[in-house]
Amino acid sequence: MKYSDLADKTAAELKALLKEKKNELFTLKIKQKMMQLQNTSELHVAKKDIAKINTALTAVAN
Repeated sequence: MKYSDLADKTAAELKALLKEKKNELFTLKIKQKMMQLQNTSELHVAKKDIAKINTALTAVAN
């Protein structure tokens, strides 16, 4: 996910996407604890996506 993809979305769309990504991160963390996660870099990518969405939300709010 690139920031430029998020820049044209509305605040409601960004909040929905943020909720979805947080659920994904939660699922990935559970899989990691249960030793079912094969690719641990997915955690890093999910966290970065959440940060990008939060940045876009801040830009929309101002």
